[in-house]
Amino acid sequence: MQLGRRSLLLAAAAGTAGAATAVPAAAEPRGGGPVVIGHRGAAGWRPEHTAASYTYAVQTGADWIEPDLVPTKDHVLVVRHENEISQTTDVARHPEFAGRRTTKTVDGRAVTGWFTEDFTLAELKTLRAVERLPAVRNRNTVFDGREEVMTFQEVVDLARRLSRTYGRTVAVFPETKHPTYFRSIGLPLEPKLAAAVRRNRLGRRECVVQSFEPTSLKRIAAERLGVPLWQALGTTGGPYDLPSTTYRDMMTPAGLAEIAEYADWIGPDKSSVAGSSLVADAHAAGLRIGPYTFRAENQFLPPEFRHGSGANDFGDAFAEYALYYRLGVDAVVTDFPDLAVMARRG
Repeated sequence: MQLGRRSLLLAAAAGTAGAATAVPAAAEPRGGGPVVIGHRGAAGWRPEHTAASYTYAVQTGADWIEPDLVPTKDHVLVVRHENEISQTTDVARHPEFAGRRTTKTVDGRAVTGWFTEDFTLAELKTLRAVERLPAVRNRNTVFDGREEVMTFQEVVDLARRLSRTYGRTVAVFPETKHPTYFRSIGLPLEPKLAAAVRRNRLGRRECVVQSFEPTSLKRIAAERLGVPLWQALGTTGGPYDLPSTTYRDMMTPAGLAEIAEYADWIGPDKSSVAGSSLVADAHAAGLRIGPYTFRAENQFLPPEFRHGSGANDFGDAFAEYALYYRLGVDAVVTDFPDLAVMARRG
């Protein structure tokens, strides 16, 4: 069964290889090939959304680095995977914040913990980052407690310093997280993000804005910032801001044509790409495509690329990258940008 599936994927790769799009993009590798995007930095090797994670991603060849944006109580954009921070910081170890633990409904789901919107930036700066997946990436826990929560501005500043150090443009790839929710509580993300793009004079080679919510991207488009926009796509359900729309609908040729009216890229889960015509369909609509999230551990790899018996053992990540590169993707979003860059070299 696995061999049959692999043959199907390889056939699809052969059929779509070389399909290209003329849509301009942000910073691209000098030697050509798909853009390598450091997912929250190099989250496979360092706790995500930390200066160490972003720096290691760029040191090992990432073209873009991805900060997820959430606001503080005083409306400063900070970078965390979610606004609930018990899994990514040591907030639970701070007795002075014990009373802030609460339950909220975010995008229709009850979530219990501590939330960035209940802290000022100064308070968040007293916390330290920890590894979000300690059972999967125990090696990363050695870095727990060493890094601050970063602001988006600090990520922009870091990207520019790294660009100077390594002699190439490193783009930032911010995602607006739960924008409808934050708008509902008076902390909209888009105006602050637009202000940061203008303040830093970020051009289309330095910034690409992404969101799972089309409304958020359209609000950014209305700001006329001149930066590319990226429509992220899930595997089930649909965007929270459009309850009558499904991601499956958005990935049809008609749905892709609608996305192309406001965005330059789509970012589907990698499982939506393999064995489908999505790469060719996206290119036909004038869109570039960058699937997510590539990881090296067996539990995140297709069965045919797994090695060993442990879920967290490393499998044949290089084979998976090679497959998707042959499929003709324009970018990959990865926790291990070093491996993606090595695979890109062939």
